Amino acid sequence: MVQTRPLARWTLPAPLPFVLWQTALVVCAIFVYFRVRGLTESSISAAQAHADDLVRFERWLGIDVEADLQALVAPSETVQTIANWVYIWGHWPAIIGTMVWLVWRHRVVFVRLRNAMLVSGALGVVVFVSYPVAPPRLAGLGLVDTVTEQSRAYRVLQPPAFVNQYAAMPSLHSGWDLLVGMAIFAAASSVVLKVVGLAMPVLMGLAVVATANHYVVDVVAGVALALVGQAVALWLERRRARGRAV
Repeated sequence: MVQTRPLARWTLPAPLPFVLWQTALVVCAIFVYFRVRGLTESSISAAQAHADDLVRFERWLGIDVEADLQALVAPSETVQTIANWVYIWGHWPAIIGTMVWLVWRHRVVFVRLRNAMLVSGALGVVVFVSYPVAPPRLAGLGLVDTVTEQSRAYRVLQPPAFVNQYAAMPSLHSGWDLLVGMAIFAAASSVVLKVVGLAMPVLMGLAVVATANHYVVDVVAGVALALVGQAVALWLERRRARGRAV
């Protein structure tokens, strides 16, 4: 009878060829994701109509809290700045930093995160193309784009040529931060890092709504796609483990 071994967690530094190959793969995937998303900006009227539908749906559910949340943030410039920083620096800089750490020290968790992001990102692009949605800041709801008004860093990190302004649904800011948070929690050996992993998706979920970049339902959709990606990544991981055991 074949005995299956538990999934190994590599702690020794990864070989340089593995690191270079994975870096090239991730960079190519990020470029394709941004380029496709930037080139598929759809009809503004359709995006506005879909935004109206989402707002009505949220009101029906009683979860249309976008204006209320921004009203809590608006009186304090400090709180606004924190929300903006979470939105800007808690996404791509945090993702890249985490992946660099994981690819070097925790290859199993890195591959899991990579696969989960690839799957959820591909699904997200399909939704962006087929169901464009104007974000709250562009939907005529009287909400302010605090990120653009107070910081230029975001437009440097994500140039307009690579950004689809009407890709609010789903919020991969929220979904991917959930994946990164789970990866940090799985790989971390310290309580502090585990707390960071737990806090990341919660803070991002609040930030994307408070800065008028996403609706609550966008956050829910982004989390759902991330969990689908995570499920696929775990299935692939178990399949590889069975193959090694055999």
